[in-house]
Amino acid sequence: MTQPKPDLSVKPEVTAFFDAQSNTISYVVKDPASPACAVIDPVMEFDAAAGRLTHDGSNKIIAFIQEHGLTTEWIIETHVHADHLSGAPYLQDRIGGRIGIGEHVITVQETFGKIFNEGTEFERDGSQFDRLFTDNDTYQVGQMACFALHTPGHTPACMVHVMGDAVFAGDTLFMPDGGSARADFPGGDAGQLYDSIQRILSLPDEMRLFICHDYGPNGRAIAWETTIGDERAANIHVGAGKSRDEFIRFRTERDAELAMPALILPSLQVNMRGGDVPADEDGNPTLKIPLNKL
Repeated sequence: MTQPKPDLSVKPEVTAFFDAQSNTISYVVKDPASPACAVIDPVMEFDAAAGRLTHDGSNKIIAFIQEHGLTTEWIIETHVHADHLSGAPYLQDRIGGRIGIGEHVITVQETFGKIFNEGTEFERDGSQFDRLFTDNDTYQVGQMACFALHTPGHTPACMVHVMGDAVFAGDTLFMPDGGSARADFPGGDAGQLYDSIQRILSLPDEMRLFICHDYGPNGRAIAWETTIGDERAANIHVGAGKSRDEFIRFRTERDAELAMPALILPSLQVNMRGGDVPADEDGNPTLKIPLNKL
């Protein structure tokens, strides 16, 4: 299948929402020709010490959408996040929209279903989501044509979403001075990640690129928007023509030194379910802590 071509004449209105606990940026993406919008990578806050879930960030997104009279058509997860819990079901209950993720979520469900000993009652077919995007899949946000690119390497289910002149990279790429995602989670692969990044960087230079996480390297202010051209020229991990072998060697050595994300265990349990929190036999929301599995 031929990769769809982006329509650079369509310039969606992009509003960012920053979650300081997980350094996650969520987005509301509005079709410039209608009130239709999509929400990308919404967050549900989790206080691990208290075992408490809250929805402050999602409530800000809801308030913004309602204040501007927008209609939510999609709630999109770029992948099964390991560093924050998804707010997708909370948003859907209040403002509608279909929840979508890449079809390879089933690989993640199979892998982590075993790690969390979920048993046969946990469906490993992606049925927790309304839409499983395939590579080069197309869809609409209002009148705006959009498409999804399968970009594995960080996780098997990673997808980049292209909406008009805007690219939403998930965790695959960070800002140019932040580099790239790690590739050492189960199902990750540094070589695949390099190939996926090259696919993203083959898009037109002038396209706006929005990232899912930023940590303010060297003390700079948090940022989330760059361009394909800037990434190709200046990304510290893959820019300026760095080779695949160089990247694999660097990524492998760096990942071996990284600690696991603080919220990886609760995040994966919730996010592989489409944002629903698992429950015990009495219906009480309950999370598991498997020992010596990661």
